[in-house]
Amino acid sequence: MAIEETTGLFYKAYGQTSQPALVFLHGGGAGGWMWRRQVEYFKDRYHCLVPDLPEQGESRNVGPFTIEAAADCVAGMIRSLAANGRAHVVGLSEGAQVLVALLSRHPEVVERAVCSSAALRPMPGSKLYTRGMFRLSYRWFMAPFRNNDGWIRLNMRYSAGITEEYFEDFKQSFKEMSESGFVNLMFESTHYCLPNGLGKAVVPVLVAAGEKEYPAMIQSAKDLVSAMPQAQGVMVALGKGSSLAKEHNWAITAPDLFNETVSAWIEGLPLPQELKPLEEQA
Repeated sequence: MAIEETTGLFYKAYGQTSQPALVFLHGGGAGGWMWRRQVEYFKDRYHCLVPDLPEQGESRNVGPFTIEAAADCVAGMIRSLAANGRAHVVGLSEGAQVLVALLSRHPEVVERAVCSSAALRPMPGSKLYTRGMFRLSYRWFMAPFRNNDGWIRLNMRYSAGITEEYFEDFKQSFKEMSESGFVNLMFESTHYCLPNGLGKAVVPVLVAAGEKEYPAMIQSAKDLVSAMPQAQGVMVALGKGSSLAKEHNWAITAPDLFNETVSAWIEGLPLPQELKPLEEQA
């Protein structure tokens, strides 16, 4: 455990510093804890760097959170901690949006990347997503329920698709999320759009989206593939009984498939057969 001196971000590091660096960027309202299964899988081959993003987890006093500022922090961390100032980067949801910003602002620090479920188009009803609305949501649906395990567990299972194994971690993140952090996180993630400059990022990027995700999310993945010269798109389909939340958070709900996918991509090997080409999605 450490605080990165340049950026102030809290992070955990695993593996040897001489190994290729592999950075994991967590989803919104979570923390580096969500990458537990990935760290177990990769730590013997890679120098795994797992930060808590601004205003979240142990970086809750770093901020205010914006996607661009978070990308700048990650770039500084990579330059400071990666053996050659470059790293493979994996991002999911909010972390995937930060990864997109990183690719547009600091592509030179990224070797290869896996970008899963980055929202880059307006979601349904996004015009109603104001800072005031998110502030009220926090006061009505989070602040009064900080110690209500039943409410927290309901959000964890059905809104986020996170399994019981992570309950204590999710609960801690839920309890410690400030109003400012929640409002900034939600406003940024619902208003972030495809940035300029991605055409100059000559970085191999695997872009993924869940088959059951919102059409705007799937189209965002297609937009990203079209914007980047070395991007490839895949569809994650977890089969019968799956849901939007489970496919969105497949790093947690399908860790074996997720790990095999990341490993294959960054090592230049064939991807798992369970993944579908993104182009097949209407």
